[in-house]
Amino acid sequence: MSETTTVTLSTATASQTVADLPKGRSLWADAWRRMQKDKLAMICLGIVIFYLLIAIGVKLGLIASGWSEAVEVPTGEAKEYHPPSLAGWKLLLGTDIFGRSVLLKTIYGAYVSMTVGVVSSMIAIPIGVVLGALAGYFGGLVDDIITWFYTTMSNIPTILLILSLSLVLGKGLWSINIALGFSAWIAMCRLIRGEFMKHKEREYVQAAKSLGAGHSRRIFIHILPNVFHLIIINFSFLFVSGIKTEVILSYLGLGVQGIPSWGTMIDEAKLELARGVWWQLGSATVAMLIVVLALNVVGDALRDCLDPKLK
Repeated sequence: MSETTTVTLSTATASQTVADLPKGRSLWADAWRRMQKDKLAMICLGIVIFYLLIAIGVKLGLIASGWSEAVEVPTGEAKEYHPPSLAGWKLLLGTDIFGRSVLLKTIYGAYVSMTVGVVSSMIAIPIGVVLGALAGYFGGLVDDIITWFYTTMSNIPTILLILSLSLVLGKGLWSINIALGFSAWIAMCRLIRGEFMKHKEREYVQAAKSLGAGHSRRIFIHILPNVFHLIIINFSFLFVSGIKTEVILSYLGLGVQGIPSWGTMIDEAKLELARGVWWQLGSATVAMLIVVLALNVVGDALRDCLDPKLK
């Protein structure tokens, strides 16, 4: 009787001990917990989300829809090149040569830049991931062909490749998105290729192979989830690259046409500085600096949070 009681108590104690054990966290939950401790990264993440919300608002026509209209100014004052003023919220950053609000143009420029960053990254990542996965997993002739292709592409100066694609596709926002997307996949391809070459020889992949898993299952179900955090990290860096490249192309007159962007604003402002008109250049530069800096901080934080060696 006592032996039975002892076994029952032991079982109950063991069950209680197991129940009291902390539940395991996934990689993403643990990364989010660690990122929340980084106050600077959370502030920068909030800034990026704020810019994205602005872009959505512009796309839906909720804000900055009247950027092309001249702003009403106090009686007796010129509409063109009106300096920053508290006379109205549209005059907070002044006006340009046509009397248009620089604030509304800056907001619309945020929509252009965020659109380019998101769309070009979403084009480049699938291309780089698929080609890198095929090259790293299969090796041999497949690896040789893909390696030759991206090596050849990487020898072409990036800005020249983008300019060539932009001229072929024509000027416009979506042409820029496509051109940037098809020129930014090379670094992602190299990274994924190297990771697949390492992972395909590891025990969990060999075990899946011995259990009869096919190539597609091993690639997409077993290996890809283990390198997905690298894709997320590089997305933030591709995002930054897309924004900066769009600004450069628009400044050169090869970017978006007919709508304001930070690049076109900087291009317009280069002749205004001689007249002491600094606010258009300053607005575009500061707006771009804030989002690029925020994205870089978020990217660095993601890299630290998702790195298993730093746990």
